[in-house]
Amino acid sequence: MAVRGQRLAMLRHALRRRCPVCGAPGIFQGWFTLRPRCPRCNFSFEREEGYWVGALIANIAVAELLFAAVFLGGVVFTWPDVPWLPLGILGVVAMVVLPVAFYPLSKTLWLWVDLAFLHPLDADDLSAND
Repeated sequence: MAVRGQRLAMLRHALRRRCPVCGAPGIFQGWFTLRPRCPRCNFSFEREEGYWVGALIANIAVAELLFAAVFLGGVVFTWPDVPWLPLGILGVVAMVVLPVAFYPLSKTLWLWVDLAFLHPLDADDLSAND
C-alpha cells in the first residue's frame, strides 16, 4: 500500500511538471529545457545516456493516438459527406501542435514511469545526488 501511495504522489508531481522525487516546482528552465538536476533535492533527471528516448516515443505515440481518434471520429461523425480537406488540415495542425504542447509533460511522465516501475530509487541513487 505504501508503494502504491508513493507512486500516486509521484504521478501527481509529474502531472504538475514538478520533480517526481520531492515535488519541487521549477524543474524546467523553459518550455523545452529541463534542468539537469532538481533545485531542491538535487536529483539528476538524466539517469543514463539516451534516457529521454522513452519520453520522445511516448510523446509521438500520444500525438498519433489523439490524431487517429480525432480523424476517425471526424470521418464517422460526418459520413458519408466527409470534409476531407478541413479534416486533413486539422490533422496536420494537430500533429504539429500536440507534440510541442505535450513535450514537457512527456518528460515528467517518463521520469515517473521509470522511477515508479522500471528503475525505482534506492539508497545509492539518493546518495549519488548529494
